[in-house]
Amino acid sequence: MSAGAPRAGASAATNPWLIAVVVALATFMEVLDTTIANVALPYIAGGLGVSEDEASWVVTTYLVSNPSLSPPAAFSPDGSAARASS
Repeated sequence: MSAGAPRAGASAATNPWLIAVVVALATFMEVLDTTIANVALPYIAGGLGVSEDEASWVVTTYLVSNPSLSPPAAFSPDGSAARASS
């Protein structure tokens, strides 16, 4: 296959603005989700009967686990991403 030939199944007309909007929307949703967790922190602390310092581990754990578990989760449902790239 030559270097300039498109791959089988690849779209020749990919709109870069669509990709930018999707990435921006995903980033916004992630920031919004983290903000909601931070705003709810005093209520979490009060409901569990712990200090806000102890309840901050909830947000810290979320912030660490979400980006580290998201990429593997994208490939886990059926493994089609691994088959498509080979």
